[in-house]
Amino acid sequence: MSPHRTRELAVDAMGHGDHLCLAFADDAEQRRVMTTYLLTGLERGERVLYFADQTAPDQVFDWLREAGTDPTAALDSGQLMVTTADESYLADGPFDADAMVAALHQEVTESLAAGYTGLRVSGEMSWALRDVPGAERMGEYERKVNDVFAGHAASAICQYDARRFDAATLHAFDQRHPGTVAQQPLHTSSALRLLPSLRDGRQCLRVIGDVDYYYAPMLSSALEKIMSWPGDLTVDMSALQFIDLAGVRALARTAERLPAGRRLHVVDLDPMLSEVIHIVGWDQIPSLTVTAREARP
Repeated sequence: MSPHRTRELAVDAMGHGDHLCLAFADDAEQRRVMTTYLLTGLERGERVLYFADQTAPDQVFDWLREAGTDPTAALDSGQLMVTTADESYLADGPFDADAMVAALHQEVTESLAAGYTGLRVSGEMSWALRDVPGAERMGEYERKVNDVFAGHAASAICQYDARRFDAATLHAFDQRHPGTVAQQPLHTSSALRLLPSLRDGRQCLRVIGDVDYYYAPMLSSALEKIMSWPGDLTVDMSALQFIDLAGVRALARTAERLPAGRRLHVVDLDPMLSEVIHIVGWDQIPSLTVTAREARP
């Protein structure tokens, strides 16, 4: 059975009430999502708060400038505020989950009273990996903060760097959000979508649709791109409708190219296709593991 999936929503489709988790494995994806999120909030007349940790505040301003927007006016008016985790989550030293939730409630009220159309917040959560008193309450905080946004003129994206958080921790935080930010597809057409996603706290490539001889090069290209991800690679085949030998060969060749110690895990593959791979002998490649999906009732 495929794992439970939280709701996935494109960043430019976010609206009031949304509280999403962004798990990213490269800086370009973080920049793409956050630039869109911040600019959309400014264009909609919302107050926008950004709590940086690994990213310097000046770098956030550069994202906006390079997208064609000078943030000076928004900064001067107070519509945009970019600060650090130490000055927000950790302003009192230890992390106080209840105090942070109360502060966000107040920010929503004050933003609306000031004439803004809502509040838009994003925070880099890597500070929680430091030896900070109260950081053990992060899971509790993520549950409580849902009430700040649900049904209110506010939204938030909590950013988790998948290169820093282990899979179990990332999965736990992901499950405490009502949804996740959908990542940019590596390929999309009427027959096939190749979508980076999150599965049990690990980055994976979801294959949705058909992979025949024509689309096998698209799969190969997507596999080439995800080789930069850290650790083992996972390809989720739970939404695959069809794959021919050219597509399976692309998976085998990618596994053979992985450095020693890394593996390509093909999961939730149709049992008949798993058997074909076994007959051909590709499951004997040391760096390739194939797991068939459970039969559906």
